[in-house]
Amino acid sequence: MVSASYAQRISAVQANSELVVEIDGLKNQKGQVCLSLFSSSKGFPSNGNQAIRSQCVKIANEAPRVTFNNLRAGSYAVAVLHDANSDNQLNRNAFGIPTEGFGFSRNPAIRAGAPKFSEAAVVVAGPNTSLQVQMKYLFGG
Repeated sequence: MVSASYAQRISAVQANSELVVEIDGLKNQKGQVCLSLFSSSKGFPSNGNQAIRSQCVKIANEAPRVTFNNLRAGSYAVAVLHDANSDNQLNRNAFGIPTEGFGFSRNPAIRAGAPKFSEAAVVVAGPNTSLQVQMKYLFGG
């Protein structure tokens, strides 16, 4: 039989990791950066409703840094949007090509479309995991 205090300690151990994401390569200081954290391929990268966590931060003079706390050890992928006009969505041109900056954990090459979860996934283990996301702009930002 497992005691309640033992079960609480196990639960705390399972959700004690943090993931720190630093955003590099912003073209300007307009608007905000929005990050979506996914724990599986479901919804990655464009369906923020499927993300386990989401956060937007206003851009200041330095590279934005966002911390996701209380994560269980495992694989995660981050999608980042430079939401220059603060409308909470990735704007596209008439051909469906993004007109705002974007990026992903592990900085995968962008070919014909967004990367797969497996191409952007990072392993979060231990108390602290850090990564840098390099923003990409297809139309100058």
